[in-house]
Amino acid sequence: MAIHQETITLSPKSKGFHLITSEIEKSLLSMPSIEAGLLHLFIKHTSASLSINENADPSVREDMENFFTDIVDKKPYYIHTYEGSDDMPAHIKASILGSSLSIPITNGRMNLGTWQGIYLGEHRDYGGSRRIVVTLYS
Repeated sequence: MAIHQETITLSPKSKGFHLITSEIEKSLLSMPSIEAGLLHLFIKHTSASLSINENADPSVREDMENFFTDIVDKKPYYIHTYEGSDDMPAHIKASILGSSLSIPITNGRMNLGTWQGIYLGEHRDYGGSRRIVVTLYS
């Protein structure tokens, strides 16, 4: 088995869910092309997440943000607030959604469903750039 790995840096994004599929596809161009394998993505942050969801209608990303804001933000019992009022909610959202994804590679491409895309969940008001470790197993 061969393993290829690199870390990419995403530009800062506003709070919310952002489609980053094309940025991941671009990172794969620098790796050897493989017929079949597995792509693993890992975000190196505790206040942002990765997920797979609808890639066509941007209102899905808006609804996702509204849902997580409703269930997690501005709870009076949070005690971890010295990094800002958005920090503890960001940690909870990242734990719920997760820090990694595994995606099959078929015929040299990510084998996502027709309507599937890769989301970055930016859970801080001002999160800054985000680093993702991209590992390809063949």
